Amino acid sequence: MIDLEPSEEQQLIVDTVRQFAANEVRPAARECDESEKLPDDVLHRAHELGLVASGLPSEHGGGGERSAVTGVLVIEQLAWGDLAIALAALSPSLVALPVADFGSDAHKRRSLPAYTGERFMPGSLALVEPHFGADPTAPTTRARRQGADFVLDGHKCLVPWQDGGTELIVTASSDDGPRAFLLPRDAPGLIATPEHNMGIRALPTVELELAGVHVPADAQLGSDDTAVRMLLQRGRVALAAAAVGVARAAFEIARDYAKERHAFGGPIAAKQAIAFKLADMAIEIDGARLLAWEAAWRLDQGLDARREVALAHRQAQRVALEVADGAVQVLGGHGYIRDYLPELHLRNARGFACFEALCLV
Repeated sequence: MIDLEPSEEQQLIVDTVRQFAANEVRPAARECDESEKLPDDVLHRAHELGLVASGLPSEHGGGGERSAVTGVLVIEQLAWGDLAIALAALSPSLVALPVADFGSDAHKRRSLPAYTGERFMPGSLALVEPHFGADPTAPTTRARRQGADFVLDGHKCLVPWQDGGTELIVTASSDDGPRAFLLPRDAPGLIATPEHNMGIRALPTVELELAGVHVPADAQLGSDDTAVRMLLQRGRVALAAAAVGVARAAFEIARDYAKERHAFGGPIAAKQAIAFKLADMAIEIDGARLLAWEAAWRLDQGLDARREVALAHRQAQRVALEVADGAVQVLGGHGYIRDYLPELHLRNARGFACFEALCLV
């Protein structure tokens, strides 16, 4: 049976992250979107909370408390504050968690201490490819054997590329199926071109060309396609939680505005059309949240979660877009201008149809 009541420890974490999102993340959202720059001080304080490090092995400096359910609770709160800042703050998970799950002992000794130290260390994952019909389980980026090494060739897009990062994980197809490789960001043959996105503008992303990038055979994570499959599953659950956070943020702004905005003799929240729209938004958000929780719970139990992950991911991205669009409508003309946050939430929500794994649980 699924227990939907957070433990005392989980509730403490949720309360802490909610307060952090309200006091640190939300106030920085608009300025960061306009300037297309991340708030380094906020990222440092997020790192001090141990949001990623707490789930890493204790023998490498982490907290040793890995939980996908706790992860989705945290991600929702951060994304409620701002999606771009949330993804930036959680970017260490893109390298640290796959290395912890599938890396060799040498990988773990070399990489994990950087993500549990005093300094915030961003991570990068190159998964999405810039062409129609791209299938992340069958990437067109190729990994071909050359002696004892692999040579990677291909293109990726929507790759987080924050300053200070040193490593990234790249997925590619080999003769034995899809594989994930850990390589340095300064590897010869890596060409990064900055992207300019409609949403998540504060988060720097690049289109990445891999032109004959040589990596040693031991750069591979795991011995089969399990790493790629789990990257997708855990990434999609994380994005589902983030989408719920964005939807909740848009809904709450619309709800509060409708209570305060008076027209035709009373608050517009009392008008049936607005009241029903807000009720539908709240129902959809709760449903999407429960799907994300169920998928995360199955991951924690080691059960087959493919169906639940697919449902949560698809439903949450739809709900985020529809709720954000509904919030713009509730605010009327105010929803379309940049003085209010719903237009930002709408632009961010539109991206979930393109995102695959910008954070992991």
